[in-house]
Amino acid sequence: MRRCSGRRLSAALLVLVLGTGACSADGLAEYLGSVIWADADPAFGGFSGIDVAADGASFLALSDRATLWRGRILRDREGRMTGAEALGHDLLHDAEGAPLRGYLTDSEGLAQAEDGSIYVSFEGLARVVRYPSAGAASEPLPRPEAFKAMQSNASLEALAIGPDGTLYTLPERSGGQAVPFPVWRFRGGVWDQPFEVPRDGNWLPVGADIGPDGRFYLLERDFWGLLGFLSRARRFDLTEAGLAGETLLFETAARVHDNLEGIAVWRDGAGDIRLTLIADNNFRGFQRNEIAEYRVRD
Repeated sequence: MRRCSGRRLSAALLVLVLGTGACSADGLAEYLGSVIWADADPAFGGFSGIDVAADGASFLALSDRATLWRGRILRDREGRMTGAEALGHDLLHDAEGAPLRGYLTDSEGLAQAEDGSIYVSFEGLARVVRYPSAGAASEPLPRPEAFKAMQSNASLEALAIGPDGTLYTLPERSGGQAVPFPVWRFRGGVWDQPFEVPRDGNWLPVGADIGPDGRFYLLERDFWGLLGFLSRARRFDLTEAGLAGETLLFETAARVHDNLEGIAVWRDGAGDIRLTLIADNNFRGFQRNEIAEYRVRD
C-alpha cells in the first residue's frame, strides 16, 4: 500500500489548521475542491451515497436515515464546483408502501440504473432493494444466507451498477484483518460471490461505482480518532475472473476531508473522469456535509 510521504504528512498537519488540501498518489487524481451542502430541514444529513447525472449538475444523495435527496451542483465556467443546493427529498418505503422505520432504515449504498430505477443497500438488516422511482414501494431482491450472517451496522455499505444492470456490493467489514472483503454480484436474478478485494490494514470500503470506462471504483476510509478521517480511492479493471489492474487514485491524510462515504464516477465535457464524493456528517454539528471532487487524468 502506498502512503503519504513524510513531507506530505507534514503538509497534512498544516491542513488541520488551514482546512484545505490533499495528498494524491501517482499523480492520477487532481483535487478540484470541496463545497458544503446545507439545508434547514431536520432530516437533512447523514449522506452515505451519491449518484451524479451525466451533466455533472443534478444528483441524487442517499441519507442513512432512509431519505433520498435531489440536489444540484453549481459550477463556474471551468466546471469547478461553487456550491450545491437541495431540491427536495423522498422517504424510502417498504414493499407495502409504508415509510421505513427503526432497524430497517440504515440505508448506505446507492446505484441508479439507466432506466431510472434506484437500488439501495442497507447495513442494519443486510439487503438490497429496488425502487422503480423515488418515493415508490420497494421491490426487495433475493437475500442470500450470507447476508444474514453479516455484522450488524457494518454490512452492505457499498453498491454499484454496471451498464448491463449487474449489481455489485460488498460489506464494510470482512471479519478479520487477514480476511478479504467479498464482492457480491447480482445478475439474472441470482446472487453470486465471484471475487473479493484484499484487506489492506485498517482501510474499509464505504462506496463504489462503475465508471463510464467500465472500471470498478472503490472509496475507502480509515479513522484516527480525534485526528479524524482519512480517505482514498482505488480503481480496478472489472473482469469475469475478478478485479485486476489496481490503481491508487488518491489518498489523503487525516482531516483533509470529512467522513467521505459516497462516490459517483462520471465523464466531464473535456472527456476526463471525475470522482464526486459526499461525506456523512452523522447529524453532528461539528461535522460537515461535504461534497468533494477529483479529476482523473491517465
